[in-house]
Amino acid sequence: MKHHKFLRKTLVIIMTSAVSFSASALDKPQSMEDMWKIIQAQQKQLNEMQVRLEKAESKSVALSAQNLDSKPSSNLSSNTPSSEPQVANNQVKKLERKTDVLSQEVEKLRTNLAIPEEKQLKSAYGLGPAASKVYQVGKGLSIGGYGEGFYQDIVGDKGAEKSKADMERMVMYVGYKFTDSIIMNSELEFEHGTTGEGAESKGEVSAEFVSLDFLLNPKVNVRTGLLLMPMGMINRMHEPLFYFGNHRPVVEQTIIPSTWREMGVGLFGAITPNLTYTTYVVNGLNASGFSSTGIREGTGGGSQALAQDLGYVARVDYTPDALPGLTIGGSGYVSNTGQSLSYNGQKADVLTQIYESHLQWKYYGLEFRALGSWGLINNADLLSAQNVSVINGQGVVGSQNYGWYTEAGYDVLPLMFRDTPQYLAPFVRYEKLNTIAKAPLGYSSDPTKDQQVFQVGLQYKPIPQVVLKADYRNFVAKQGSLPDDFNLGFGFIF
Repeated sequence: MKHHKFLRKTLVIIMTSAVSFSASALDKPQSMEDMWKIIQAQQKQLNEMQVRLEKAESKSVALSAQNLDSKPSSNLSSNTPSSEPQVANNQVKKLERKTDVLSQEVEKLRTNLAIPEEKQLKSAYGLGPAASKVYQVGKGLSIGGYGEGFYQDIVGDKGAEKSKADMERMVMYVGYKFTDSIIMNSELEFEHGTTGEGAESKGEVSAEFVSLDFLLNPKVNVRTGLLLMPMGMINRMHEPLFYFGNHRPVVEQTIIPSTWREMGVGLFGAITPNLTYTTYVVNGLNASGFSSTGIREGTGGGSQALAQDLGYVARVDYTPDALPGLTIGGSGYVSNTGQSLSYNGQKADVLTQIYESHLQWKYYGLEFRALGSWGLINNADLLSAQNVSVINGQGVVGSQNYGWYTEAGYDVLPLMFRDTPQYLAPFVRYEKLNTIAKAPLGYSSDPTKDQQVFQVGLQYKPIPQVVLKADYRNFVAKQGSLPDDFNLGFGFIF
């Protein structure tokens, strides 16, 4: 009888401890790693309980048989050892019901793993922190984004430009992690607060990039889709908290036509922990969109882009251990851009080349950046003849162009308030660019395209995800006058 009581008590203790363990473990899982630990611990506990129950049932049956052999049947009752197998079976059924409850809780946890938890915002594979959220989730859906808006006051009466207020962008990053090695990422952009008014300047909705990553190993990974071109410092990392001023550098809008994206496929990875690379094959630019203001209108953007000619782009970045916070790198793009079209009655390859080098150094409160870019366009004479031969032509296309800028800012708040999480940085930027640095044979350069931009401003981040901006830009052309502007704005990421 003592053995039977002991077995019943053992069953109760096992079930009580199991339920107690599951309740406390399931109470407040802090992360996906915690959830997996809970699942593994529960599975181990369930296995141990099953073994104990099987042993308990075997002992109960053996004791019942022994009692039947040693006692006359007239003395048996419902409380004698012969009833122990039934008691064990009842306890097993109760335990199975509790196990079902635990299994349901485990399944809930497994389901919850598909819901992205909040992670520290950090850059991955050259993308901005908000665009990189999908690489940090365990599995399933990831949502991030950014937005920016500004008020622009035109300083002085210099032409037709007027002061304006603009919700420049509202962007959603939507990613999905199918497995640890297959990841979809995308950026959907709503511009100027609206769309559908028949003009790009009035607002549009665009897919800035849509890519499928196949993560094979740190050195070699594959990416395909609508790809951000890995050129410059802004084109891939263009979230408003990570560049100075309310507007992206003019050089990285004109010479490097940010945001530049094309359809293609390629490789990326880290040759060493300090040396990363990216290289793509993409649809080529369309030279029919080139003009005196640059190549921006020749980009495809993934919208029925001509691909008679293909383009090739490659980038490397190096972060030396000897100088923490320093990144140096460069990139190049080469493509025939004629796309089998006729220019002034002739077909031409229109070989186009763009090269850039860049440097960024972040050291305590200091942020310093410098970038230079050079472009060469063959058959620019045919493009220019085509442009000037039609009504409202786009003018002379430069056979060479260039642009460079340098900027520096310093976070002054730590000098006044130690360990403050806030950020306040005055900054300066200087830019020099010329889209017709060399005119094609038979044409003259346009001195109005030889420009300088002087800029000063202030960046304030009350928290790391929000920025308030103020800046003044002074535009100077070699010939003619350009309006200056004063800008107040905001930006955020999530």
